[in-house]
Amino acid sequence: MKRTGSTNPMLKDLIMELKKRSNDQSVSLWKRIALDLEKPTRQRRIVNLSGINRHTKENETIIVPGKVLGSGILNHKLVISAYQFSEQALDKLEKSGAKIVPLLELSKEKPDGKKIRIIG
Repeated sequence: MKRTGSTNPMLKDLIMELKKRSNDQSVSLWKRIALDLEKPTRQRRIVNLSGINRHTKENETIIVPGKVLGSGILNHKLVISAYQFSEQALDKLEKSGAKIVPLLELSKEKPDGKKIRIIG
């Protein structure tokens, strides 16, 4: 059976835009995120807040090329960007004072990709 890729038009547009920004800026970070998002849903990264809390520091900028789940707590502020968030994760992130930024917006804010970590 031949893989057809994502059928979600918003995801396809996001992947295409990230690849374009990677080529325009010569930054491999955005291409890596795009390639991770191209994977089948079952192979995408899934990260709990407890893991994010354990592996990050105050005011750090992170990307999760997949879904953030709400298990655990986050006890410091950070800037986080992900493809998807669970409802519980969004509530807990807002309560902790974290700044949630869409992937495309983050690629506009930091086109060079410096000081950004991929978690998951």
